[in-house]
Amino acid sequence: MRHTTFFWFFLPTALAMLLFIAFPIVSVITQAIFAPHSAVLIEVETCTPLVGCTNETKIDQDATRALRQEQPLGRFVGLEIFKDRGHLAITEVNEIWVESRSLIDFFIGLGNLPFYRAMAFTLTFTFVVTPFVIFLGLIIALTVNALHARLKGLVIFFSLLPFVITPLIGALVLFWMIDSRGILGSSIQWLFADPDLSLKASTGLMWIALLVYGVWHAAPFAFVIFYAGLQTLPMDQIEAAQIDGATRFQQVRYVVVPHLMPLVTFVALIQIMDNFRVFEPIVGFNAAAHAQSVSWFIFNDLQGETRQLSSASASSVLTIIGVAILLSPVLVRTWKDFNGKK
Repeated sequence: MRHTTFFWFFLPTALAMLLFIAFPIVSVITQAIFAPHSAVLIEVETCTPLVGCTNETKIDQDATRALRQEQPLGRFVGLEIFKDRGHLAITEVNEIWVESRSLIDFFIGLGNLPFYRAMAFTLTFTFVVTPFVIFLGLIIALTVNALHARLKGLVIFFSLLPFVITPLIGALVLFWMIDSRGILGSSIQWLFADPDLSLKASTGLMWIALLVYGVWHAAPFAFVIFYAGLQTLPMDQIEAAQIDGATRFQQVRYVVVPHLMPLVTFVALIQIMDNFRVFEPIVGFNAAAHAQSVSWFIFNDLQGETRQLSSASASSVLTIIGVAILLSPVLVRTWKDFNGKK
């Protein structure tokens, strides 16, 4: 009876996981190892009284349609799409490794390959924004928690605005601010006495602007989580630390932070997944010429007249693998903590 109850309780969750997680992943992997059939070409001889007979290459529409109906998935290519120049570029990477005189030259060479260039920005965004979001969210939560009760509501409201605003709208707002006619752009020109200085023209400055936006947008999320955790903080531990003469910093380090560690792990998991698929800031800042992420890479394959579904699927599979690798240390730590409490 107990197992039957558990089965019916877990069945909707299992079905949802199969429908929304397992099936899409299988579909993406399938599309990544199959490529669309090329059009069937035939040579047609055309004769005219003035020019004579000439051979022209045309597409056999009927044969092409029949081939695609017979094999709707396309032709099997295995891992060829993963290894081409637009993705892992195995051949090109080997050539760069052989020709490079140092690791610096090797990484510079990798930067010339589109997928590795996108991965470089994606990893930079993930590993810079995530710790700053956690740190800044904790600082804001501690500050708001120490305010007078009458001020907390107003401060919380304004602190949440960057997170409430749609990511694309928030990115557009900051994009207009860093424009040469915006308040930040004109201030920087005045500060450096250079009327031609533009954040949009520099790859380094554009990366910094995107990183600042990432922290600005996501810090309120961490703040809300940590602020909620502070409401469950045992006051007897704080009072004991105060009696022992602990400073404010020592109370935070040895009492508050250990109490919030499960929430820190949770925020880190969410932020790693969210930051690894960074996309909206690049579109909002119109920064594709300076910064490209893996998600933007997939979007670029799917737009235009010729949608490259196989290429986009291969990039999606590599993204899933990348997220799994990044999450593995946090998941292992969570698993060890869970087993340690048994």
